[in-house]
Amino acid sequence: MTVLYAALLGYAFGSVPFGLLIARIGGKGDIRSIGSGNIGATNVLRTGSKGLAAATLLLDLAKGLVPVLIAKELFWQDAGWTALFAVIGHCFPVWLGFKGGKGVATNAGVAFGLAWPIGLAYAAVWIAMLAITRISSLAGMSAVVGAAIAAYALGEPTWWKVMTIIAVLVIWLHRENITRLMAGTEPKVGGSKES
Repeated sequence: MTVLYAALLGYAFGSVPFGLLIARIGGKGDIRSIGSGNIGATNVLRTGSKGLAAATLLLDLAKGLVPVLIAKELFWQDAGWTALFAVIGHCFPVWLGFKGGKGVATNAGVAFGLAWPIGLAYAAVWIAMLAITRISSLAGMSAVVGAAIAAYALGEPTWWKVMTIIAVLVIWLHRENITRLMAGTEPKVGGSKES
């Protein structure tokens, strides 16, 4: 029964569409009608507001971190389910017809929530790849793989399996980005045609 509670806890937090809410409150309208149509921080940045994008990033990270920390207190052995469903909730929120974000920031939150070395690996890979390539999607995909590898290195079987499932999901959600990367047309952060 605790598995169900853990999953519901993660989904309840993860499915809150902060990007959509923040953009509306900030007077930017429906974030789904601009850029990629995504509700994540990268698309909020395309409104021209770094402040709203930063707030979205932090809140999307928090909705992964907070439920995992709660789950570790209430049902430690099932915290991995909370982590998985926080990301699923972000990517497939029932409130938006199951059309959400791509899970990058929320995965960062669950990584830090499960164990700080996993979160640190995530952050280090993300920062390094973004600095080298200036391509947000590539940095995000690389970071989720880095987090899964770090979870495996820690020797927590449930956690590395969960982080691997999340990595596969995040990469699958980036399939259009992968196509553009292969074609050399994926936009860079700060580029004039980012979409």
